[in-house]
Amino acid sequence: MSDIIHLLPDSVANQIAAGEVIQRPASIIKELVENSLDAQATLIQVIVEDAGKSLVQVIDNGCGMSATDARLSFERHATSKIQQATDLFALRTMGFRGEALASIAAVAQVELRTRTANDELGTRIRIEGSRLVEQEAASCPVGANFAIRNLFFNIPARRKFLKSNQTELTNILTELERVALAHPEISFTLHSGQNLMLDLPAGNFRQRIMGIFGKRIDSQLIPVEVETTLAHIHGFVGNPSASKKKNAHQFLFVNGRYMRHPYFAKAIQMAYERLIPEGQQVPFFLYFEVDPARIDVNIHPTKTEIKFEDDNAIFQILLAAVRESLGKYGAVPTIDFDVEDKPDMPTFGQPLMNAAAPPQIHLNKDFNPFESPVPQGNSSLQATTGHTSLSHPQRSAIDWQQLYDHATNRIEGTTVDTGHEADSPTTVQSLYQNLPLPEQQEWTSQGRSKEFIQFQGRYIITPLSSGLALIDQHKAHIRILYEQYLRSLDRRQSASQRLLFPEMLTLPPSESTVLESIMPQLTTVGFDISALGGGSFSVLATPSGTEGLAPSALVTSILNDAISGQADAAGTVNHIVAFALARKVAMPIGQALQHNEMAQLVEDLFTCTTPNLTPDGAATLTIIHPEKLF
Repeated sequence: MSDIIHLLPDSVANQIAAGEVIQRPASIIKELVENSLDAQATLIQVIVEDAGKSLVQVIDNGCGMSATDARLSFERHATSKIQQATDLFALRTMGFRGEALASIAAVAQVELRTRTANDELGTRIRIEGSRLVEQEAASCPVGANFAIRNLFFNIPARRKFLKSNQTELTNILTELERVALAHPEISFTLHSGQNLMLDLPAGNFRQRIMGIFGKRIDSQLIPVEVETTLAHIHGFVGNPSASKKKNAHQFLFVNGRYMRHPYFAKAIQMAYERLIPEGQQVPFFLYFEVDPARIDVNIHPTKTEIKFEDDNAIFQILLAAVRESLGKYGAVPTIDFDVEDKPDMPTFGQPLMNAAAPPQIHLNKDFNPFESPVPQGNSSLQATTGHTSLSHPQRSAIDWQQLYDHATNRIEGTTVDTGHEADSPTTVQSLYQNLPLPEQQEWTSQGRSKEFIQFQGRYIITPLSSGLALIDQHKAHIRILYEQYLRSLDRRQSASQRLLFPEMLTLPPSESTVLESIMPQLTTVGFDISALGGGSFSVLATPSGTEGLAPSALVTSILNDAISGQADAAGTVNHIVAFALARKVAMPIGQALQHNEMAQLVEDLFTCTTPNLTPDGAATLTIIHPEKLF
């Protein structure tokens, strides 16, 4: 049998490695920007074309590279960050694997211009698919200028799996936001084509947060700082009023590196126990400074998963620090014991001076309402209690004493004098028939009836031919509204309600790009939103039926669903917009309904395409079969 094991060519091995490191244009930006940070750059400029598919350019003013280093940097496992394996436990740099540039060069066309401060001329290198095309001396400023063109040009299968430009641009903004938050002392800019999307000058951490997420967030930030032998934790958490159901701004950093750590996020969430509604999220921006020997960042190529040696102890430290800050800055409800302008309250045993007497109620025990008929033409019925006169609307002049006597004696068919002239005597039975009673009609369409009972302000009970239906009115209304909004989106027509005063909405760049991508669908469903630039938007009109809802909160709710869905296709966006709007507009749980309103709701529900489920799969109704009633 011949030998079958062989070494892969370097180009193939690099493409395989690139699949782990380079997944999309945002991955390239992350790796190149981290290299710029390690080169002590103070200004990093990012330029993208076609959401990074055609061009990703990263320019920095760092230390630059010599001609030899520039060429060697594109080889696999070539790095200046570590010398031996033990250096992994004393890392102070962002990169250390030596795989990023080799992976990028394997799947794109790369051009590098770089120069050190000691050299008069720099170096220009061109590499395509791991193959060196050209290397020459060139005039360029100190630092490095990477231009990455035509990502995945040699792997068409990978290129077609890239998302839409709007989604990829959102991923780029998200990645750059993380790096910029971790290093507020460095200036960052981002250009997409001719548009300046980010311009973040150097500053402190709080200024960087406001630069990305807007000035309004400043009033929601609560400082947190604690220093122990295990870790120095500092940053900001949001006050309870800043909590959101989803997509809260949550960032954790360790030694200048963004990290995902659900365990620490749980500690922060526990600090808000009984301060925010269940299921809500709070924003937080926290730095951890830890001895590098106590953490392991070499878990995943993206280096966002960090393992802590003392995670349980840091959990308790973090929980206590956040709770302390919430109490210190007044985020926890307190009882006010301010005694300024307090009334003069006597102590026990001290005589009360000029004490006010309690109110007295005088009752007329001889008063009999049945012996005081209401005179004709009198507009009110008055009962005197000694101090207060209670007035009631005029009722029909019926001799209730006689009616009561007949009812208690169970005499039917006896003539009763109502005090009105009539052609024929009136019976007790006819009196009851003449009283206004709720409408009761039979509903025979599809075997359903018009008998409805509302239970606990939440459920509608109605008999069907197959059994007893128990309908959740809130979820049923969501299904009805969802299909109405979806039809409006499909027909490209919906009514709008103009706002008397336009409402302003400010979003971070990563969210504003998503809003711009779904604005055509929002316009179709009835919104009128104008982009003002710089992440600011003006809400001019909302869909009819949303009166009473805050326009900015309504748009934000839809936007959060769109961000969570990461929708690309128009149909998916239509679903997200229609579902978010339906959930926001649907009647609240506990709303009392009239008989005709319940009938209309049930009728509308059973005309839906999927009446038994909400758009997210929750049941709107359940049917109890007759054999299960007893």
